[in-house]
Amino acid sequence: MISARFLPVAAFVCAAAPAFAQLQDLDEQLRTTPIRADKLAENFYVLFGVGGNIVLTIGTSGVLLVDDQFTQMAPKYKATIGDLGGGKIDFVINTHWHFDHSNANQTLGPEGTWFIAHENARTMMTKHNVVNLVTRTIDQPAYPDAALPVIVYDHAMQMNFNGERIDLLHFGPAHTTGDTAVIFRTHNVVHMGDVYNNAGYPFIDAANGGSLSGTIEFSEKVLEELDANTLVVPGHGPIARYQDLVDYVSMLTTIRDRMSALIKSGATLAQVVAAQPTAEWDEKKGDPATFLNRAYATLSKH
Repeated sequence: MISARFLPVAAFVCAAAPAFAQLQDLDEQLRTTPIRADKLAENFYVLFGVGGNIVLTIGTSGVLLVDDQFTQMAPKYKATIGDLGGGKIDFVINTHWHFDHSNANQTLGPEGTWFIAHENARTMMTKHNVVNLVTRTIDQPAYPDAALPVIVYDHAMQMNFNGERIDLLHFGPAHTTGDTAVIFRTHNVVHMGDVYNNAGYPFIDAANGGSLSGTIEFSEKVLEELDANTLVVPGHGPIARYQDLVDYVSMLTTIRDRMSALIKSGATLAQVVAAQPTAEWDEKKGDPATFLNRAYATLSKH
């Protein structure tokens, strides 16, 4: 097992092999990587650093983040928030329980930040977990009480914050069993967490209930809530648009159907990989090995 100190090196950071290679020296990355704030509207930003993308809203209600990266990054984005006119972080919505999206709960919680997540995500945070990344396994210890979500929901939840309706939606197992899509209705922006990876193939946490078919269905259900002008914030990678998410669903559906046909015919994992069901996307998305392994694990159960 890898020690907790190196947890963020996991493919949570990005399932794509090139991005993983860039994070081999994690300590150096955490020391030297600055926070970049991309302004989408007045007092509304996407923050990029090390870990999952963060959405930030600042206003009369206070400061709210979607995801909070790693403890080492928290002082950096807190400084950025101050420079942008914000103060204490009042709420963090965790899109799911993986460390690269929620590790800083352990820093922010004792400072008074309240966390919100799907009920399954909170459950996972309360216990020790092991994530199978194929090339290695990663230990994720239980969080202390101060780092746990204090507000949870089952299928849908609505907030009104900084003059905006914010919808939290869950459509069943996808990247994990506790994913949340966060829609900012006034800004027409959705944060997808790692259900949508725009930096490579998605990582399906098959060992903890994730599902390729669930990822497709979850994304399709979110698309029904959006329109052609919606901006899509992925768990990793650059900001995307509605059509990019449509194309992502189409890609995953095609790959799923090809794999399912092979599995139905009795193909082993090695034979599925040899058939190259991802061939036309590999140049853009990177090495599909981990994705195919985890997808096979979910599809071969049926």
